[in-house]
Amino acid sequence: MRNSHQYIQGIGHRVKSLNNPDQRVTALATYAQANFPATPLFDYARKVEKITTSKKPNLILNVDGCIATLFVDLLYQSGSFSHEEARDLIDIGCLNALFVAGRSIGFIGHYLDQKRLKQGLYRHPWDDIAYMMPK
Repeated sequence: MRNSHQYIQGIGHRVKSLNNPDQRVTALATYAQANFPATPLFDYARKVEKITTSKKPNLILNVDGCIATLFVDLLYQSGSFSHEEARDLIDIGCLNALFVAGRSIGFIGHYLDQKRLKQGLYRHPWDDIAYMMPK
């Protein structure tokens, strides 16, 4: 995929790596293994991670990829939804809503922290922001 400049969503982190794992992913994985009936999609993502980290140590399963795969596993494996109901929830964008909710909470936290510190809202330099448009 690298030769064709394709990125795998949910893989890779700017700071975290095999040598500096993301403790959120560790905690979610531990919880899911103890409490979910099965995690086939998450297990597959971990197999992909083994391949990607063999190429570069920061190509780990990131927290967004972890949450997405575990959420889909929960929808399909919990017994609370039929296969069709789970597919419908995914198709209407419930994973996107979950992503936006988490980002909104984080943004509010940053805003309140900057206010507490009596600082202006931090804005990352434009030349350091990389957004890859899907093809």
